Amino acid sequence: MIRVQNLDSALDFFIDKLGMKEVRRKEVPDAKFTLVFLAANDNESLLELTYNWEQKEAYSVGESFGHLAYAVENIYDFCEELQQKGVTILRPPRDGKMAFIRSPDQISIELLQQGDPLPLCEPWTSMKNQGSW
Repeated sequence: MIRVQNLDSALDFFIDKLGMKEVRRKEVPDAKFTLVFLAANDNESLLELTYNWEQKEAYSVGESFGHLAYAVENIYDFCEELQQKGVTILRPPRDGKMAFIRSPDQISIELLQQGDPLPLCEPWTSMKNQGSW
């Protein structure tokens, strides 16, 4: 579970950019929160986004989560697609195996190549890290 400041921007990131799908949603008006459960591909593991309606201040990293890991079929293609959608690759997949990005709520997302690392290739091998991840 991670807490999100803005549900619309979180859903845009996780669904429209990362390709996850919403599998269920629970609105709790009495307690003023919404839970949205997302799945990656046909995976049975779910990511729970918690949106507290009256939260005005940004969550600290300790209140939200450490980081998530997300496996992809081709890390180079996936990172290129993310860049085209305006997502900054903070730690490029120089090794053909791992990259890092951040959600709108500053949650670190580790992208991992499924199976063996891909052969090294440009522009990834020369790309520098950006910010923290």
